Amino acid sequence: MTGGVGLVRPDVSTADAARIALDCYGITASAQELGSNQDRNFLLTAEDGAKSVLRIDNAVFGDAARDAQHAALDAYRDAGVRVPAVLPGLDGALTQRWNGFAVRRSEFAPGESLVDAGYLAPVVLAEFGALAAASVNALAPLGHPGLDRPQMWDMRVAHEQTTALAPSIADAALRGRVLRAAAKADAALAPLAAGLPVQAIHGDLTDDNVMGTRGDDSRLHPHTVLDLGDLGLGWRVAELAVCASSMLHHEPERPLRVIETIAAFHRDAPLSVAEARAVWPLVVLRAALLVASGWRQLEIDGDNDYARERIAGEQAIFDAATLLPLVEMTEHVLVAVGIDEGGFDATDMAAEAEVAPLASLLPDLTGRVAVIDPGVESAALDGGRWLREDAEEELIAEAIELGVAVAVMPYGAFRLTRARVDDAEAGQTWATACELHFPPGPRARVAAPASGRVTQRGGTARLILDLDGPGGGHDWVLEITGLDAEERRERPVGAGETVGWLAAAFEPRRLTVGIRRDDAPEQQADGSALVAADRVPAWSRLTADPAPVLGLPSFTQHDDAAAELGRRERIFAAAQERYYERPPQIERGWQHHLIDTTARTYVDMVNNVAGLGHAHPKVADAADRQLRTLATNSRFLFRDLAEYSERLLALMPEGSDLDTVLLVNSGSEAVDLAIRLAQAATGRRTVVALREAYHGWTMASDAVTTSAYDNPFALATRPDWVHIADVPNRFRGTYRGADVADAYLADLATDLDRLREDGREVAAFLCESILGNAGGVVLPDGYLAGAYAQIRAAGGVCIADEVQVGFGRMGSAFWGFELAEVVPDIVTIAKPMGNGFPIGGVITSRRIADALSTQGQFFSSAGGSTLSCRVGIAVLDAMAEDGLQHNATVIGARLAEGLRGLADRHPLIGVVHGEGLYLGVELVRDRDTMEPAAAEAAAICERMRELGVIVLTTSERSNVLKIKPPLCLTAQSADHVVAMLDRVLTEGW
Repeated sequence: MTGGVGLVRPDVSTADAARIALDCYGITASAQELGSNQDRNFLLTAEDGAKSVLRIDNAVFGDAARDAQHAALDAYRDAGVRVPAVLPGLDGALTQRWNGFAVRRSEFAPGESLVDAGYLAPVVLAEFGALAAASVNALAPLGHPGLDRPQMWDMRVAHEQTTALAPSIADAALRGRVLRAAAKADAALAPLAAGLPVQAIHGDLTDDNVMGTRGDDSRLHPHTVLDLGDLGLGWRVAELAVCASSMLHHEPERPLRVIETIAAFHRDAPLSVAEARAVWPLVVLRAALLVASGWRQLEIDGDNDYARERIAGEQAIFDAATLLPLVEMTEHVLVAVGIDEGGFDATDMAAEAEVAPLASLLPDLTGRVAVIDPGVESAALDGGRWLREDAEEELIAEAIELGVAVAVMPYGAFRLTRARVDDAEAGQTWATACELHFPPGPRARVAAPASGRVTQRGGTARLILDLDGPGGGHDWVLEITGLDAEERRERPVGAGETVGWLAAAFEPRRLTVGIRRDDAPEQQADGSALVAADRVPAWSRLTADPAPVLGLPSFTQHDDAAAELGRRERIFAAAQERYYERPPQIERGWQHHLIDTTARTYVDMVNNVAGLGHAHPKVADAADRQLRTLATNSRFLFRDLAEYSERLLALMPEGSDLDTVLLVNSGSEAVDLAIRLAQAATGRRTVVALREAYHGWTMASDAVTTSAYDNPFALATRPDWVHIADVPNRFRGTYRGADVADAYLADLATDLDRLREDGREVAAFLCESILGNAGGVVLPDGYLAGAYAQIRAAGGVCIADEVQVGFGRMGSAFWGFELAEVVPDIVTIAKPMGNGFPIGGVITSRRIADALSTQGQFFSSAGGSTLSCRVGIAVLDAMAEDGLQHNATVIGARLAEGLRGLADRHPLIGVVHGEGLYLGVELVRDRDTMEPAAAEAAAICERMRELGVIVLTTSERSNVLKIKPPLCLTAQSADHVVAMLDRVLTEGW
């Protein structure tokens, strides 16, 4: 034990280290010092480049401790935990002596340090927990005399050591925080200590003592355990606490992410109740000791650069460990490991069914009680009303205007009204109490809804409830705030007895009623305190719903995304895709924002189907009105079918012969129909499609889908009527650069010649006007015009697939083909036509369309129906009224400029593709070789979701971030997206 004085490192230089290598190990090597608080470590590089690590132990460590470490290394290896071997010296001994110092040399562990890795993904945090579990499992049987030694890092003496070292903290405010936090954590540990198992533990299994290697997902994963200098006997759970504490500084503003580490440890090394309760007090004590020790180390060893560099990180660990209340963090741990010690049971005090709502609290109340729904799916918040600052006040005022006596804002509801937009952090949306809002009126008596002991301080009455059943070992307190101010001492009350008064007023009034555990942290709030969704697991145990006691229905909500995912997986086929490793449950959208069930908002950068933006009121109104009048198909005569068709034709280039519209349900159907039209009009079968394209899922549209990402066997399994031409991708295609159109066109001409020679005359050429599946790659200048000319010269027709890229998304042009100054023979459209309602269409000439009659009549049950036409017209009206094509030009340019600016700072960005609001950020590991960074792209999407941005991957290689948001995207949201991508590329993923 160092008695709170700290340790000075051995006085050994790099020259000495090189001499030791030669004298003791017979190798000529250069030495580079590595960091350590109390020992000396050097990286040795031999003349042949071979590396090893030299360690000079502090003199306080004896041979028994070193022998125990060697035994622990053997135990680790036997258990499959990767550790570097200790290399024997010239005399065969593992421990060498040099000038009185004990010296050891170990294998070099290749990899990267994790301590400076920045952000750690959930999978990595979990792997650290699994590694800590593997450590205690491997060392559990180990017995050795050298394990039982006093040392300052033994968490059993952490409070004692922190108290002794704290005077070295020069910052008085920080010193006070450290001492208070350590004392509180020690007090929480005191009743648990006797029940905590003791065994051999590593003692310092942290991100600084584990080397990482890159996985297939491009992330840095823990791999090799280093430095057993703190090996000894200790609480088993301390191994986890030390490991978990070292995770905190990677994202210190989000300490709850470390629950991943704790849960993973528990899966492999189950925690007892006492151990689970000890985890966070030990995390706090470890953090406090790190801060105190760091300051002390600089005080006695001022030249220790390692200690100086670690000061900021150690304080970040402490700040994160104490960011949320200790009791709350303990509850989060208990939830994570599945320990439920019971909670508030309102069964015996629930109001009788025949009793009027709130009668138990307000016995003289007359009039109706209304519960307001402020939640994500509330119809009262449609039309973006939830974004108004006074949205809650409006809902309450409307209820009161309708004559209700009390308007209730319920406990446990995720309030959409408190959601944040364009924010990396989720809003505090979950209510921990119930609010009762009253109109102006006379004084009213407030009664105890149950028996107990009541105290009133000012406007708050606290009723400690008499519970007949278990309360989880705690008292439960019913708290009423907003009463007429009084000071009254604690006294017993029975149910129905007066506990206070609601004051008379000419203005609306409010009472807040909550039930909380007696140890729940105090929360200052105007009305109900609210917490973010990630804190709900603890606060749903620290508080309880007062609704049953008050005779109200319960509206308590929880994040059920995991259960909903399980439900889907039980009924979906493996081929049915979903987004994200842990998808949020999205139940509302507004404009370019998506909202999950916890009222977390996300900037939607992928839903080009909702071209106008989500939940556009004019489209919703149009659909609602049509559903109330007529629902039939295009075989009947009604006005909207011709009107909608004429509106679509008016969007075609002036003077073109694109004068006929055929309406269907989807882009896949549109492409399928376009192929049939081309084959019927030409009397030929062969369709030329580009490599790496996606066109749909019907038999015909899938046949011309050549993307190996969507179908790994696509190129080898196309039917004989499909010919695949080279994709003119000037960034990673066969020919690269600005002026490559002629080269691609020459290859296309060769293809057409061969088809003709083989008797496979071409019927059609099918191409997206912008390579959407590739991530918005703009075709080389002149390519589309040249290709169309060749196809027409060969007797074929040209099909422009505008399903993804058309309909105003280009900004500078309504259709993608207009950028190339060409006019196709057939145009396929779909996704944004109905703003979420399924509409697709084909626009062509009468000559081509009439050819279909040779194959029979054409009809689509829903394509061209009364409903789809009315919705389609409403979409076109809204696009014009909202100026969305212009917005695509302005915001698209702003977004592209911001993304290209990131490319100047982040080499992972190879190129930014696209036009308007169809962009693609192509990620590469090397800009010269253009090696796709597919794993990085997928991981970046996961991190962006955490930060409130929905962006996904596309392209043949799945290494392009596709950006095709609703066209109403704002400058503020565009800037937020750029800022979050910058953050992810800087901090990691």
